[in-house]
Amino acid sequence: MPFTVTPATTRKEMVEFVRLPFSLYRDSPMWVPPLIRDDLETFDERRNPAFENAEGRFFIARQDGRPVGRIAAIISHAANQKYQTANLRFGWFECIEDYEVARALLDAACAWGRERGLTTVTGPLGFTDLDPEGMLIEGYDKLPTIAGVYNFPYYPQFLERYGFVKEIDYVEFLTKVPLETGIPDKLLRLAERVKERGGLRIMEYRNKKELIAKRGRELFLLLDEAFEEIYGAVPLSERQVQYYVRKYLSFVDLNLIKTVANEKGEMVGFMISIPNLSRAFQKAKGKLFPFGWWHILRALKKSDILDFYLAGIRKTYRGQGVDLLMTVSITQAALKRRFVAAESNHELETNTSVQAQWKYYNPTVIKRSRIFKKVIDPLP
Repeated sequence: MPFTVTPATTRKEMVEFVRLPFSLYRDSPMWVPPLIRDDLETFDERRNPAFENAEGRFFIARQDGRPVGRIAAIISHAANQKYQTANLRFGWFECIEDYEVARALLDAACAWGRERGLTTVTGPLGFTDLDPEGMLIEGYDKLPTIAGVYNFPYYPQFLERYGFVKEIDYVEFLTKVPLETGIPDKLLRLAERVKERGGLRIMEYRNKKELIAKRGRELFLLLDEAFEEIYGAVPLSERQVQYYVRKYLSFVDLNLIKTVANEKGEMVGFMISIPNLSRAFQKAKGKLFPFGWWHILRALKKSDILDFYLAGIRKTYRGQGVDLLMTVSITQAALKRRFVAAESNHELETNTSVQAQWKYYNPTVIKRSRIFKKVIDPLP
């Protein structure tokens, strides 16, 4: 059947853009819906500070007036300046199982990039590393975390048919919390040795207000430094730092966030984990009200799976056991809360320093997602 691809420019069209996957994955038990209001904020130039250094164009494919596909085309000026590239990012790609729809959406995104003088296209990527990125290629039978991705198996097939090739992969790990055996004595001794040798300590917070007001900015600046060498990472502006402090630290459980300070009181490492909220988000169906908040609040207290969300270590402190110190501390919290398992969010397959945090607990790779790349074809 004939279809059209047009940019979404009005509020109503952006709502259609955001809501499209809710119909597409209606019968999928593995898709975890985002909060609609969060996605609308992400695409709002007035509210998302990422637009200070980026541009976006959002395309919708329609068939008989019904949305059947979407794609976000993003020009990250910050990334292109950092990496000296002329690259277009694409993200939030969804479509029905019809290659012609996928092709038309990719054509529209690439045409916009070509008009702006760009020569390559990579994705799925967002504005920053804190947006969804990667396309699932393994682990379709595993429920994603709320920061993870899920897509139908035909998605990567469509990209490869279009001419995309692998750029880099992310992997996700699952490990069991040692409820029966406890933390090995060897690790506890090593953690104490790390504290003594490096003058390090796990920081304590009386409440979230203290964490946000006194350490929130420092944490995200450290994240910016820790991610500097990571593939595709974009430096955060001061406004973005404040934006993410409010967005991510307002709901954390203080027992499940671990920060390490040196003798001067400077933060040298952090690890943020949260109870798994995937089933709660499925029940919320994209909305906090009237009952979505209740499902999420209940999962924060009752979930028995722990998700690792973000982690970073100052460059000058890498290889000094900071990762071990945080892992032991957060495992102690997991044992107290009686979590049965822990899952990482996606980690670059080449990021051995982050993966080393899991080595003490015999991790299993359960998912793999991919960033694809392609040269933007010139006009004939």
